[in-house]
Order: sequence, then structure tokens, then C-alpha cells
Amino acid sequence: MERSFSLSIGGQSVPGDRGTFAVINPATGESFAECPAATPDQVNQAVAAAGVAFRSWQHLADGERQAMLEAIAEKIEANSEELATLVTLEQGKPLDLARFEVGAAVAWTRATAALAIPVKVIEDTAHKLIELHHRPVGVVGSITPWNWPLMIAVWHIMPALRSGNTVVIKPSSLTPFNTLRLVELINEVVPPGVANCVTGEGGTGRAITANPGVQKVVFTGSTPTGQDIMRAAADNLKRLTLELGGNDAGIVLPDADPAVVAPKLFQSAFLNMGQTCAALKRLYVHESQYDDLCERLAQIAREQKIGPGLEAGVTFGPVQNPEQLALVEALVEDARQQGAKVLCGGARLNGSGYFYPPTIVAGLSNGVRLVDEEQFGPVLPVIPYADVEDALRMANDNPNGLGGSVWGKDLTRARALAQRLECGTAWINGHGEVLPHCPFGGHKMSGFGVEFGEEGLLEYTNPQLVHVCK
Repeated sequence: MERSFSLSIGGQSVPGDRGTFAVINPATGESFAECPAATPDQVNQAVAAAGVAFRSWQHLADGERQAMLEAIAEKIEANSEELATLVTLEQGKPLDLARFEVGAAVAWTRATAALAIPVKVIEDTAHKLIELHHRPVGVVGSITPWNWPLMIAVWHIMPALRSGNTVVIKPSSLTPFNTLRLVELINEVVPPGVANCVTGEGGTGRAITANPGVQKVVFTGSTPTGQDIMRAAADNLKRLTLELGGNDAGIVLPDADPAVVAPKLFQSAFLNMGQTCAALKRLYVHESQYDDLCERLAQIAREQKIGPGLEAGVTFGPVQNPEQLALVEALVEDARQQGAKVLCGGARLNGSGYFYPPTIVAGLSNGVRLVDEEQFGPVLPVIPYADVEDALRMANDNPNGLGGSVWGKDLTRARALAQRLECGTAWINGHGEVLPHCPFGGHKMSGFGVEFGEEGLLEYTNPQLVHVCK
């Protein structure tokens, strides 16, 4: 990669005082560029700059902030091919999917710009006027993962800016460049200090979560890291939105048509090579359709073209990093040892890069690691059931509760079952679709708080009651 990147602090591009670190292309397993590494002092500088900018940004007219978000959307759209290429180089997904990610980032920015911050009139009588307003919290710290790096950065930043907050974002050290570029584009629109980006390896995120100048942290990632953030946030009672691990279950009812649902199930499970929080991670299928549906899923898996995301025609890219690949390998091997049958895939591909083919695993149930743990990769365990109540029990028997789905023709029955799933979103005849006007969040160990829509926007605010005695 020819161009270099800098940190964004207070509207200025600055080098990392800790030097640089290598960023690996998962399609080759080799470094393709160096990223600046911030020191804890530079993180503090970014938080301080955001705090200064907040003093005036919070009072900007609502319409002006909306117009700025629209301008940011135009900047992202105008630089879409550069951003998509960056996503593919550092994350690994096929270029067409990276282009989809950039397009979704544009659409989400515009949808967020259009949101209104409501004022609720609680009482308006001859003697009193009582209204509920919403004030921005202040400086928002954002920590994002490596799976959808650009889109999730937009999910964090845009509602923060729309509601009058300023931001310090720290992207994953595995996929930092598209976020650095995004913040550069944002800084072409907003005043200095409103949007800041710091990058680094171990400790950079903790420097944000522990900083007393940060009033809210929004985090997407693993449950253990979310727990660490909660502990660090306690000193100044930071507001938190945590979208954590998911091990989403799907239940296929006996009346579903395997030929119809198989392609949708495959897409739901293997989107982004299975590296999606709300992907379908374990599938429960009635025994009358089990063999048929397993073979249909395996056939779709065999048809995928696996390779580097920048190559034409590739539909399936690499796992993003060697640690995640090692987990996938370990879970599949453990399933084999437990007597499971690997119908396709099941072994890392020879050659460079972190390639693992889409893999369907049959003949297992709850109690096996591949079912109980989130694989977050290109493997789908398919579990048979005889009674739908058993399927529901197995689906809910997990500490996570991000999403779940029910598949079948009888929508009344499917809806009744979906509402008994212990998860934040229950889909029927689909899985994993998130929309900018619909709140999204988890139950149980999958986190708390919601993103998107009016409910998600208000997570970036503090309620303020205005009580007028007439």
C-alpha cells in the first residue's frame, strides 16, 4: 500500500509516538503496511481535544449537525472504492462484500442524520409544563472489532455526533486503516476535535475506558473484553453500550421446505465467512428433514470459490487472523473426537493465508464445544431434534442471547416459538438482518443497551426533565 496513515487528534494528523506496528493481509499472512501506534499520553490528548470541542459542538443547531452528517455520507460515497479496497486488504472479505459494507456505511450515516431527537411533553396544564429532553453525554469512547470494521465504526460514530457528542475511536489493531481514513474524511466536515482516532496494540483501548474525561463507552466485541470495560468504567460511572458475543440458534420447523430455506440458511451462517456477531451459529433441524437439509447446505458450501478477496469471482475469503483460525480448527477437531461427521471442509487449506473452507458438521448436539461455544468462523453445526420443545430448550440453553430465528411455513406457529427465544432479536424465515431504523441489542451475556433507530440514538444522551411552574 503506497499511502501512509496518521492518528487524528484535535483535527490534526500526527504520527504515533510509540512508532508503528505491522498490519497483516489475511489472504497472504504477510504484512502489507505499517500503522501508527499511539502512546497513553496521545490517547489522553485525544480525549482532551474531544472535551474542548464538546463545549461548542453540543450547542450546535440540530439542523447543522444533520447537514454535516449528510456531508460525511457524501465523502464516504465519493471515496467508496478506496475504502472497500482497504477493508478487503486488512479484513479479508471479498471485494464485492467490502463494497456492500461501504454502501451500508453510507446508508446508515444518512439514516442517522434523518433521526429526530424527541421532546416528550409529560404534562401541560394551566399550572405546569413538564417536558423530557435529551442532552448529549459528552466525550464518547468507541472501541470497534475487526469483522465489519468500517460499518461498525459508522454505527458508533454517527449517532454520537448526531446527538451532540464528540468521539475518540480506537479500531482493532488488526483492521485500523479504513477507520483512520474514515475519520480523516469526517474531519473534512466537522470542527477540530469532534472526531479523533487513535490506533495501537495492547493497552490503547484500556487507556480510553479508564480515562475520566470519557463519559460513555460503546463497544462491540467479546464478552470478556466487555466485562473488563465495565470494571474500568466504574470509577466515573461511564454510560455503556455493549454488543458482545453471540451464539445464535436457528430452529427449522418440520413444515419448512429444505430447497427454499437452505440457501438462506447458508447465507445467514456464512456471511463474512461466519465472522459476524449476529450470524447463525448453530442450527436445529427436525429429524424428518435432517439428512436432506444437511446435504443441501454441504453442496452450497462446496460451490464456493475460495481465495483472496481482490481476485475476481471469489465468494469466500480467509479467516481474519491466525488466532481465530486456530479456534475454528480446535472446535472442529474436538467435534470429530466426539463422533461428529464433517460433511464438507473441515481442514485448513494448504498455502499462504488463513483460508478455511465453509464446513458443515452433523451428528452432534449440545454439550459439544462447537455447539456450546461461539466459533465465529466458517463452520456450522447442524443438530437434529424430534420435538420442537426440545429444540427450543437446546436453543435457549446458552449464556449468550444476541439473536435467534425460526424457519417454517406456518407463520403463526413460528412467531409464537420465536417469541420464546431468549435473545434480543428473533427473526422468522431470515437471520442476521439489522436495519438502521430498528433497535438491536443482546440479552444475557451478549451485552446490554441497543443500537440503531431512535432507541439507539437516545443511548448517547442523558434524559433531562424540564419542570416549569407557570
